[in-house]
Amino acid sequence: MLFLVMLASMPATAARAQSDDAAELAKKLSNPIASLINVPVQYNYDEYGGANDGAEVSSVSMQPVIPFALNEKWNLITRTIVPLVDQQDFPFAAMNETGLGDIAASQYFSPSAPTALGWIWGVGPVELLPTATDEVLGREKWGLGPTAVALNQRGPWTVGLLTSHIWSVAGDDDRDDINMTALQPFFSYTTKTYTTVGAYTESAYDWNADQWQVPLIVQAAQLFKIGPQILQLAVGAKYWAEAADDGPEGWGLRVQLTFVFPK
Repeated sequence: MLFLVMLASMPATAARAQSDDAAELAKKLSNPIASLINVPVQYNYDEYGGANDGAEVSSVSMQPVIPFALNEKWNLITRTIVPLVDQQDFPFAAMNETGLGDIAASQYFSPSAPTALGWIWGVGPVELLPTATDEVLGREKWGLGPTAVALNQRGPWTVGLLTSHIWSVAGDDDRDDINMTALQPFFSYTTKTYTTVGAYTESAYDWNADQWQVPLIVQAAQLFKIGPQILQLAVGAKYWAEAADDGPEGWGLRVQLTFVFPK
């Protein structure tokens, strides 16, 4: 009889283990430098104000995250953002272009294990590549600077900060130099049903223009599978708390589909 009871409990035990693994995987996706191959495909929509009132910008960016184990103690995490941009209804006709924007690439050297207090961190360089297919879609400058991230995951909660600074180091002398700081605080909560609800900003300060850009973003994401492929779909609302007078304003939209490839 005891054997039959144990046999009957095995499927339930296996199901709970799989559920725990999926919840942990969903939580890992809240970590920008997790040792996990994933490829987010992100869509953004924003409307502009001021002199550009009525203009719309849509973008789709691929953001592959690829980890490399350097040794037993250190990982190298690469994060690359490749944007495709569509600008429409700007009053200055030359602004209405569609094409590739500038690519940003970051590399984080990160300990393979958290600190004694549970902190996960990474530091490294970030590069801006002048890959835009039209001058209005990019800065026409090469950029370089430092980037860092630190976060703590306790239970279902994730809290952290990603920051970087880019200076222009070469490029078209007729274009404005780049001197930009990015600050991205984030926090999220992951449920046992693999749903992650979070809020964050992607704030940036232009030191040359003395101008902040502060979009506030709230989103919900769900982990699921189609056949053998693990995916996460996130839908978020974006509100521009601060931007240039002729920049984005009001509410925007973000949708992200992430392809996940666990080891």
